[in-house]
Amino acid sequence: MRNVAPTKSNMISLKNELKFAKLGHELLDQKRNILVIELLNLVEQAVDHEERVEKALVEAYRTLEHAILDMGKLKLYQVASAINIESKVKISQRKIMGVPLPVVDTTFEDYPPYYSLMGTSFWTDSSLNEFKAVVKVMGKLAELKISIMRLAKEVKKTIKKVNALEKIAIPDLKETVKYIENRLEENERDMVILLKMTKQRLEKKRLETSNSK
Repeated sequence: MRNVAPTKSNMISLKNELKFAKLGHELLDQKRNILVIELLNLVEQAVDHEERVEKALVEAYRTLEHAILDMGKLKLYQVASAINIESKVKISQRKIMGVPLPVVDTTFEDYPPYYSLMGTSFWTDSSLNEFKAVVKVMGKLAELKISIMRLAKEVKKTIKKVNALEKIAIPDLKETVKYIENRLEENERDMVILLKMTKQRLEKKRLETSNSK
């Protein structure tokens, strides 16, 4: 309980503070629920993208192995050296309940032809496309994992604030307000008794003065 003087002004001030604390608790509780729902959604997406990355890598290396079998490592290396592709990763952000989350967008700028179609395998183009797909899905997975870490951190902070209001601040304010109300009631009763006693004494004195005459 707070150590404050039991006055009406303090009681009014504490009641306003209590009202504000309850409103803050309600808003933070809503924020926590929204963040948790969003966090669970991102976790589900991350699990899905981890599987997609794994499948994409398997497919990319499968097509690469076929290209090696068709052309040989040396020939494929020469062809790969001629490939001119520029990858661009654009990172922007979005916000969930004030929490900044990254948005990763991976694009490619191709400058074909890289090599002659004669003497090259179909698997070369296929492998190239598969590895580009891997890069895109890995960018999305990185976006999800960073978002999960940031949201988890914010959820932890919000839970601490909710618990502090719910278990410490609000009960403390309620107890202090109750204490001041009780003290004010006691003071009011004491004042009423004092006024009655004063009135009785005045009446008695008046009667005594009247009788003496």
